[in-house]
Amino acid sequence: MPELVERRPQWPAIGAGIAIQPNAMRTLSELGVAGAIEDAGAAIHRWCFSDHTGRALCETDLDDLWSGVGPFVGIARSALHRELLAAAGPFPHRLGVSVTAVAQGPGEVTVAFSDGSEGQYAVVLGCDGLDSAVRRSLGDLTLVDGRQMVWRSQALLHRPSQRLEFFIGEGSFFGLCPTGNGWRYGFGNVTQPRVHDPIDGRLARLRSRFAEYGSAVQDYLGALAAVVDDAGIHCSPIEWVAEPSWGEGRVVVIGDAAHATSPMMGQGGCLAIEDAHVLADLLHETSDWSNLVPALAARRNPRVDWVRQQSVAAGDGFRQPAAVRNAFLTEHGDRALRARYAPLREPA
Repeated sequence: MPELVERRPQWPAIGAGIAIQPNAMRTLSELGVAGAIEDAGAAIHRWCFSDHTGRALCETDLDDLWSGVGPFVGIARSALHRELLAAAGPFPHRLGVSVTAVAQGPGEVTVAFSDGSEGQYAVVLGCDGLDSAVRRSLGDLTLVDGRQMVWRSQALLHRPSQRLEFFIGEGSFFGLCPTGNGWRYGFGNVTQPRVHDPIDGRLARLRSRFAEYGSAVQDYLGALAAVVDDAGIHCSPIEWVAEPSWGEGRVVVIGDAAHATSPMMGQGGCLAIEDAHVLADLLHETSDWSNLVPALAARRNPRVDWVRQQSVAAGDGFRQPAAVRNAFLTEHGDRALRARYAPLREPA
């Protein structure tokens, strides 16, 4: 029987929203939970790019791009977490406990925890994010500073939407993603060195940073002020791992712990869902669990490498001078986006 150990003291997920793209929805459909997630979120049918004033540059029909794969769904992280927990049913778990050490023996792995306890396991799986304690225990975690800061939040606009919208300025952009029932997930990204943005006054500074943006962003920021205080806006630097690693021996890592990348394709959570499904297949296919890491790497590296390369390329494109970038998006944006996601139409 597996045991889950979660370092946070309560279940509700932190963060704002997330896009579950069709390649991940295909996996969730196979697990029987896609319908509940679609019902709890918002179906998104078009991906639209505009300049910072709101002047349209290009858009992509997502139903056509992902035809036959699945829906594109925006959802609040708390709602996604709730639906996944409900589908999982009861299982052994401990909250408010973190991993402090991992030691591999001939046929088992010993894990020490922050509450002073220890456990012995046939396999240890680390899906503990960018700053993975499990991956650090293997001595293999170097992070890359993306020299970007991002402010994430959710606001109630009361108007339903079926469009993922990017408004791109000079050295910054603001994204709006529907998450259901009139709510939007907003993410403001600024190219700059890492800074600490204190909670006190954060909302006012966010509004100031994007004051030159058009009415869609201003409407969002106005609505945001009505539903959250400064603490309701999450701020963090953009980082990713220097090199993917799937673990060592009987210690396996997946998701951001294995291959966190630039978020410009919005595929971080989607790849993690695929990782987990592929790993489950491997666990059922073999009794030689010491071979899990190379088997997982062989299955997942081509797909992960593509997303990592394309995410960095997309970020570089956003940071081009506005005139150059906007001209490219107007002429080639739809075709470029379709090419970027085309390989993900194939099953993981």
